[in-house]
This record gives sequence, C-alpha cells and structure tokens, in this order.
Amino acid sequence: MQAKIQNIVQASISVKAQLLNDLGLLKTIEEVTSLIIQAFKNGNKVLFCGNGGSAADAQHLAAEFSGRFYKDRKPLPSEALHCNTSYLTAVANDYGYDQVYSRVVQGSGREGDVLVGLSTSGNSVNITKALQAAKEIGMITVGFTGEGGGKMKEYTDYLLDIPSKDTPRIQEAHIMIGHIICQLVEEQYFDGQTG
Repeated sequence: MQAKIQNIVQASISVKAQLLNDLGLLKTIEEVTSLIIQAFKNGNKVLFCGNGGSAADAQHLAAEFSGRFYKDRKPLPSEALHCNTSYLTAVANDYGYDQVYSRVVQGSGREGDVLVGLSTSGNSVNITKALQAAKEIGMITVGFTGEGGGKMKEYTDYLLDIPSKDTPRIQEAHIMIGHIICQLVEEQYFDGQTG
C-alpha cells in the first residue's frame, strides 16, 4: 500500500513540476492576478462556479478573497455562485441544470467583473453557458481546466489548463494555482495595509 501512496504523491508532484516549468502558464497566472487586482480596484467583484469538487474549490477560493488569506484586512467582493440552494434548485427545476450559472451571471454580473469557471474536463455545459453569458455582459472570463481546455477555451479570456487528464491531479493543481493567485492579490492589493 505504501508504494501505491508514493505513486499517487509522485503523480501529483509530476503535474506540479510541469507547471513549474511552463513559462506560458506562469505568465497567465501572473496576468490573471493582475486583472483581479485591477477589478477589485475598480470596484468590481470576482465570481466563481464549478460542479462537484470544482464547486468546493470555487467556494474555497471565493472565501479566501471575501474572508482573508494571510492578512487581517478588509474583505474583497467575491462569491461562489452555487451557495444559494433555493435559487440553484429552482432554476435547475424550472429551466434546466445547464442554466443555473448563466442566469445568476446575467442577474448579478456587471461589466468589468471577473468570472472564474472551474471544470476538469473543460466541457461542463453549465460552466460554458455561464462564461458565454459573462462575455456578453463584458465580464473578464477565466477558465481552470484540464489538459487542452475542452469547450471552455472558446469562452475564456485567460485559460489555466493543467497538463493532465486525471481529475484528482487537476483539482490539486487548481487549488494550488488558486492559492497562489489569492496570496499575490492580497499582498499586492493591500500592499502593506493591515485593515
């Protein structure tokens, strides 16, 4: 069993080593960080959406902005779009699950806001529809996906596609990149401020 555990840890390390050496992806992380800082400075918000484990990651990352990361500081306007279960179940029932995120984006998204869609396959219909709706409004769209980006790459201004097809390894890399962005945004946005 220990050999199996070591193999899983090594698989995770291997994906992260590829990220470490992918200058294009590192540049995209830097660009996404800068655009989120600018969005917050402009009075805009960052919205996240995903399904299953990616919904958990969306909620986790939204909380890092709206709560705190390292610093005691003012909250930043950010939320995960699946947290209102009455809305989610009503829209899923009345319109279809593929529209649960696009309708809330249409209702609360504004030009200059950022929508981050997370999908390991890049093919989740409700995420691609949300990204489409966001682009129509003039929001900035960011996709966290697996290798290749799937259908989401067509609708994202910035694509962070992890070089793997293995869902757990992709999700581990998504949360690592999300943490990097949250840390850098917090450091640069508040720049020495404490509250």
